[in-house]
Amino acid sequence: MKIWVDADACPKVVKEILFRVAERARIQVTLVANQSLMIPKSPFIKSIRVSSGFDVADNYIVQEIQKDDLIITADIPLAAEVIEKGGHALNPRGELYSIETIKQKLVMRDLMDELRGTGEIMGGGPPPLNQRDRREFANQLDRFVAKSKN
Repeated sequence: MKIWVDADACPKVVKEILFRVAERARIQVTLVANQSLMIPKSPFIKSIRVSSGFDVADNYIVQEIQKDDLIITADIPLAAEVIEKGGHALNPRGELYSIETIKQKLVMRDLMDELRGTGEIMGGGPPPLNQRDRREFANQLDRFVAKSKN
């Protein structure tokens, strides 16, 4: 099992949690982004820089991910593709997506895009991560890693 990170939009605090887990559990963590990233020197942590462009990092991850690998992403369509390939997806707020929940998230995402497109609601992303979100992410990641080690 490897952990892949959709790193362009991944919060720094989430990356730091992942770096600690990589060392402690001796699991390969690969950050994929279209920019250079600062990562700690470790045999368990690497960064891959892809070219700029729409969904280039996402497409790279989908191409490389294997069954039972984990992706860290807030990108719902990317999470859906990973799950379809037999992988797992965890968002930075600690929600582990399943086949059932990802379908619902895709429908809601599409509806919100449509409403924003018509001007019925204004844009704006999610609020910044808070302590509870960080704790939930770390706990869910620890549970996933422990389960995958067995």
